[in-house]
Amino acid sequence: MLVRWVLVAAVLFVAAGCSNDPYPAGERGQKILYVSFSSPPKTLDPAVAYSVVDHQVTGAVYDTLLEYHYLKRPYELIPGLAESVPAAEPLADGHVRYRFVLRPGMLYADDPALHAAPAAAGGRVVLASDVAFAIARLADPEVNSPVISNFEKVVGFRDFAAALAARRRGDPDFAALPAQQQYEGLGGIAGVRALSATDLDVELEAPYPQILFWFAMPFTAPLPWEAVEYYDGRDGRDNFADHPVGAGPFRLVEYDRRRRIVLDRNDDWYGRRHPEWQAPGATYPGEGEAGDEQAELLAARGAPLPFVERVELRRDPESVPAFFKFAQGYYDTSSLIRESFDRFVQDGALTPEMAASGMRLSKTVTPGVYYLGFNMDDRVVGKPGGPRARALRQAMSLAIDAEEFLRVFANGRGIAAQSPIPPGIFGYDPDYRNPYRSPDAARAAALLDTAGYPGGIDPATGRPLRLSFDVNDTSARGLLQFQYFADRWRRMGLDVEVQATNYNQFQDKVRNGAYQIFLWGWVGDYPDPENFLFLLYGPMSRTHSAGPNTANFADAAYDALFLRMSARPNDAERLRLIAAMREILERERPWIELYHPLDYTLHHSWVKNVKAPGLSLPVAKYQDVDPRERARRRAQWNRPVLWPVFLGGGGVAVLAALSLAGRRRRGI
Repeated sequence: MLVRWVLVAAVLFVAAGCSNDPYPAGERGQKILYVSFSSPPKTLDPAVAYSVVDHQVTGAVYDTLLEYHYLKRPYELIPGLAESVPAAEPLADGHVRYRFVLRPGMLYADDPALHAAPAAAGGRVVLASDVAFAIARLADPEVNSPVISNFEKVVGFRDFAAALAARRRGDPDFAALPAQQQYEGLGGIAGVRALSATDLDVELEAPYPQILFWFAMPFTAPLPWEAVEYYDGRDGRDNFADHPVGAGPFRLVEYDRRRRIVLDRNDDWYGRRHPEWQAPGATYPGEGEAGDEQAELLAARGAPLPFVERVELRRDPESVPAFFKFAQGYYDTSSLIRESFDRFVQDGALTPEMAASGMRLSKTVTPGVYYLGFNMDDRVVGKPGGPRARALRQAMSLAIDAEEFLRVFANGRGIAAQSPIPPGIFGYDPDYRNPYRSPDAARAAALLDTAGYPGGIDPATGRPLRLSFDVNDTSARGLLQFQYFADRWRRMGLDVEVQATNYNQFQDKVRNGAYQIFLWGWVGDYPDPENFLFLLYGPMSRTHSAGPNTANFADAAYDALFLRMSARPNDAERLRLIAAMREILERERPWIELYHPLDYTLHHSWVKNVKAPGLSLPVAKYQDVDPRERARRRAQWNRPVLWPVFLGGGGVAVLAALSLAGRRRRGI
């Protein structure tokens, strides 16, 4: 009898190991979107959260006054919690005002933090003053928001921050008050005024059209002050950074940041409570760009959002195991890993085998740019070197073939860049060709002669001109990529040494100006040319002012054009200004533009309405799943492999028989 039970238990144990389905059987019929994440969120405080995985959560929990049209490219702002996208109102003193009108009667997701506060029957209403509170938190030095500088054109923003810090230093009783009471005690930010429950004025010191993009990000999402006060980490309560309370289409119901994050549909969201409004941010769009109809992206036009009941994010730190789980059907969407690219994609499309399996591919250009940069403060390659250094930079630019680099190292996932502005952004010209971005060995050699380095030889030493190329990646694959560039310059006769360090060491070199050539990239926060051309604006030098201008490029004409361009709406004059700035960059060559990355997103046939967003945008509310098809495909792709059961059971039987024979020999 003992032997029989041992055998049964062993067979059941081995059989149980044949399935690796990570989800409970009861979830199979539910509309749940399963996705993976690799690194834990840093924070869910919307004033601070900035990483992609942070925004996967905050973008779903916190709704914004404005948002982006899901399908249109170039990107287009549409109303979210606001009734419309406000127009700029010029004021007599050169200031500009935007008036936001919120939809009335919208509610926050139910939360214990809101129960003790006075509230209208049925829940805590979203108020214009909640947006003013959120913006005040951006100015608060103790919050330490990474986007403070982007709001400094708001009237009184800097004064409010300084007054808040000073009052706290000098008045301990004031410093002990809840943040909302402190902000009210100072009168708030002068340029941010809640005129009523629904009307909010935001006044700027000067024209800054880009401010509207910041109202499409969680940084400015309305925030109930009660939640910030309640979730202080005391008496068993969460910290606010781990417990978001918003008015978005989902609410956070489980948060194990290193393992599992669960978002449930928020039935208090205005789109669920008022589908009759047909609000743009709560209704699936009815139009998009060319190709969306054929890609079945318009089949759900006019349907109320969201489609799914739950979003579950599971952590998979390594990309390869996460991708294998996607291939088994356990994740609904996935990025495409390099190791499997050729098996899944040929000539920019899915292979017939993968397409026949029901897999789908969505591609979009990420609004970003990767480039090789020169330290324009350096005496050899930078501005102090004068015309010689300019000719050297031009020659080195002509030696780099970005399309070849993309083929060799990126599976062709990119578009060779001609300027800092990527496709989909106003000012991008698909017909423009930078005269220094097509490889030309003969022309490069002639420019080296002009620079005074014939054949790459430095006349001061009689040897090849020695330059340093600083990078912040010491991996074997990274070094291969960096060596590719160094080899192309060595073919010209230059001696370029790759100096690989870790990220912190690289940043120290940049801060100290101790570098010559570097590789860097930028992905836009918002879809405007200002967010790319500011990377070369002189006052934003990295070494001198800790800004994003890592090349330390400073050109008076460029800077003047930039200020005029950044303050204009998208019109013909703005295009002319961008073209003039582009000509300066052509000639001066502070960068060697490499490529704009392509985002490849895979999804299974049971997932509907998938379009790669490019920007870090919330997309879960637009996506739909067919759980029956998913269950069928999973069962088909993950049939139990029974031979280990029989082999294991047979092995156990043999061991049991030998054990029984031994027991008999011993007379047991």
